[in-house]
Amino acid sequence: MIWAWFGAAAVGLAMGLLGSGGAILTIPILVYFVGHDEKIAIAESLVIVGAIAVTGVIRASMQKQVDFRSAALLAFPGIVGTLAGAHAAQFISGAVQLALLACLMLAASALMLKDTAPNHATSTGAERTVDSAGGPVADDELARSGAGRDRVRTWAVWVIAAQGVGLGLATGLVGVGGGFLIVPVLVLLRRLPMPTAVGTSLAIIAVNSGTGFLKYLSINSDPQAGGGPAMTVDWTIIGVFIALGVAGSQVGNALSGRIHQQTLKRVFAVFLIVMAGYILVRQAPRALPGAFGTPKPATTVHWERREGTGPLK
Repeated sequence: MIWAWFGAAAVGLAMGLLGSGGAILTIPILVYFVGHDEKIAIAESLVIVGAIAVTGVIRASMQKQVDFRSAALLAFPGIVGTLAGAHAAQFISGAVQLALLACLMLAASALMLKDTAPNHATSTGAERTVDSAGGPVADDELARSGAGRDRVRTWAVWVIAAQGVGLGLATGLVGVGGGFLIVPVLVLLRRLPMPTAVGTSLAIIAVNSGTGFLKYLSINSDPQAGGGPAMTVDWTIIGVFIALGVAGSQVGNALSGRIHQQTLKRVFAVFLIVMAGYILVRQAPRALPGAFGTPKPATTVHWERREGTGPLK
């Protein structure tokens, strides 16, 4: 169990340093170190990450590093996506959800390893606007056409809203906050400095996580929705994870200005690749039993703790 406590602190540290990575770390820790059922771990992760994000938002807002207008552009569409994702999650098994989480980990690692020169230019104050293909538009071109600038900005708002729905869908379906996708969107399309993008990302994560957990509870408590028996989340574990995560996020925030962000992202990306590989090895035979020549196990989409599940030895 000691590794679970270190993992909880690492969750907060990652959120404090990068504004992302909380749920991506929390769910595997709850499943493999604490021994919780996949679906229960996803619900617990939403509470843990949401609470850590709220404390981060309070701190960031006091430092004037939260753009609430940008947060609203992603959070309100994200609520719609989160509700849809949580509803869809009841029709798939926990093994499939973890396999999807592993795929998102690989996508996140690819984004982090990608060339981040545009992010650097934006964070140092160089203003960039995007065209309809997502590329930068020259300043003199925009200067010649005020209408063109308005069209670009309108397009960017719609793109951000659509991405908000997609991020919410991921939150509801597999329990991730999506910070690794939110921060680049805020930097590139909203042209926010990196510290403000991180603080704004935490606000969006808090809204999406809270919405997702409430939806999971409502589905589980409604027999008509196929929720089955009452969800047995472990509030003691949740409380400990929140406390350690908040402490870790404070440390991460203090270190964020002293450690090169690109170095952090590369290290975290490599870690995600390793973790995603481990999850796929463990879950792929259960998610796709026929493809691996193993008998299909009896599964249920109800909230049940599997007998005999224990912490990783």
